[in-house]
Amino acid sequence: MAMRHHDLTDPGAGTSPALPASPGQEGAPTGTALAEYLRAQATEFLRALRLHRETGGTAAASGTQGSADAARALRRSARRISGSLHTYRPLLDPDWSEEIRPELAWLSGTLALEHAYQARLERLLGALQRLSGAAVVPVQAGAPGTGAPVPPRAADADRAGGGGTATRAHPGAGEAPGGATAPIRPAATTERGNLTVGAAKAGALLDRQLTLARTRAHSTVLQALGSSRFHAVADKVALLASEVPLTSAAATTELRPHAAAAEERLTDAVAALPLVTAGHPYNAEALIHGLSPDPSPHPQDAPWHQVRLLLRLHRYAGEVLAGGDGTVDVRLLQAGQALDRHRDASEAAAAAAQAARTPRIAPATAYALGVLHADQRHEVEAARYAFQQCWRREAVGTA
Repeated sequence: MAMRHHDLTDPGAGTSPALPASPGQEGAPTGTALAEYLRAQATEFLRALRLHRETGGTAAASGTQGSADAARALRRSARRISGSLHTYRPLLDPDWSEEIRPELAWLSGTLALEHAYQARLERLLGALQRLSGAAVVPVQAGAPGTGAPVPPRAADADRAGGGGTATRAHPGAGEAPGGATAPIRPAATTERGNLTVGAAKAGALLDRQLTLARTRAHSTVLQALGSSRFHAVADKVALLASEVPLTSAAATTELRPHAAAAEERLTDAVAALPLVTAGHPYNAEALIHGLSPDPSPHPQDAPWHQVRLLLRLHRYAGEVLAGGDGTVDVRLLQAGQALDRHRDASEAAAAAAQAARTPRIAPATAYALGVLHADQRHEVEAARYAFQQCWRREAVGTA
């Protein structure tokens, strides 16, 4: 099962050292170190942009690994520049910083969408196969190198509640536009029960919905990279590679207090988490909200997502202080991995719940999607438990 690999959990993507002690010691990092870091990240951004243009930017359509790597590098550099501007903003020209930071956030978010939908689909189909014991993993026509089976045909058996006539959902809600369906895969034996039968149909439904979303995201990326808005961002980053707009006092201003403030914000956010509840591998109470018909995001997830973002900012702040010495804080790495799994599972659960709201699906399909949703919510709780164990070990080690 393919998982999303974010720079927060990539040991080779950057450094994450513990914050150095003794703020007053000679040689403490100042705004000069920040300027060097920003220039290095701007150079990486431009290098990734050149690679993306050379490969045509068609990773989803042609399976080009180089284009996917270039897009990932673009996101990584954009996030690091934006995060550093946020943490060390008193040392930078305020007008310039406030102008470019939202644009970098827009760019990294736009570039992440296509990969996110693909990874979510692979996660959900893998979970369905694991839960049902049946091969339910479909593949989009023309996708190279996957070796996955052809998607099953769900629309034939998804019927209206009381009638016996097959009913097709509106295109975009549960079926590809134009009523097109994929060839059917040999069905599993009926002895496997409702979950096996529903899993095949649920897999096809998820495949159609998330593939459509991924295709739209790919078009959005192409439009964004050709827009004047993106070219304006690229021009600003190109200038950043040669000249960083620091304030007049930045060269003598120490960076550690600002990095310590980022760490303190992270510590406060973690302290507000229900780590006592997360001390149990599974929090059954969390399923109560997840199974409600309310389509809004799960109310328990937002604080954890915020901690993940603050952990990323803390790591980026440490990278600036380290000056690219290659040091990796394993504890922060493990915490980031747990929060990445938490985010992936929570978004996958939301996608399963959204698919279950598709009109006129068969009861077996809805049942399989409900089981899938509960499975992903359990994965959410397991990730919270893993983070809780990692963070408490870190706290003990620090003490």
